[in-house]
Amino acid sequence: MRDLLAQKLRGIYAIVNERGDDTLAVAHAALEAGANVVQYRAKDTFVPAHAQALREITRTHDALLIINDDFRAVRLYDADGVHLGPDDAQFDDVRLIRSALPDKLIGLSVGTVDEAGIANKLDLDYIGVGSVYATSSKPDAGDPIGLDGLRAVAAVSRLPVAAIGGVGMPNIEDLRGSGVAMAAVISAISSAADPFEAARELVAAWGE
Repeated sequence: MRDLLAQKLRGIYAIVNERGDDTLAVAHAALEAGANVVQYRAKDTFVPAHAQALREITRTHDALLIINDDFRAVRLYDADGVHLGPDDAQFDDVRLIRSALPDKLIGLSVGTVDEAGIANKLDLDYIGVGSVYATSSKPDAGDPIGLDGLRAVAAVSRLPVAAIGGVGMPNIEDLRGSGVAMAAVISAISSAADPFEAARELVAAWGE
């Protein structure tokens, strides 16, 4: 089952922050535009109804639903996997989480070549790498590693890479040519005047 899920780890990876009534609208726009992955990121308030609805609409679009941080919620809402950021889990926690989610995807955030080397030895399915560019969406993202830093990490990783941090139309073609499998997008979709059109442009640019 994991192998089938992992085949969808490509293209535009939309991260949807919990933001009340807009949460589902942003996710729906991204999926309608062709995003392959949606991550539900609820750092302050996890809304069960939103998790349930996201499961339904991602399944309708044959897309993945990833839940940020809360690996127990993956089972509860039948999500496809969990993403672990630097504040969510350490490398040593992956074995425990894998034992709880043997048939689900696990992604882990890394920022350096050395961390990617450690991730290669763990039972993971993909890594998120960044912040590539400066971003206001994740205040804890650290200093940008730039395109060269991203390429260096992607070159040593045995896992699919999702580039994250400051991703948008001005740099999507550069990212697509860097050897990564996915471009993780937050504000370029959620803060756009027309989230569907913004997501459509990103999907089209990635696929060209």
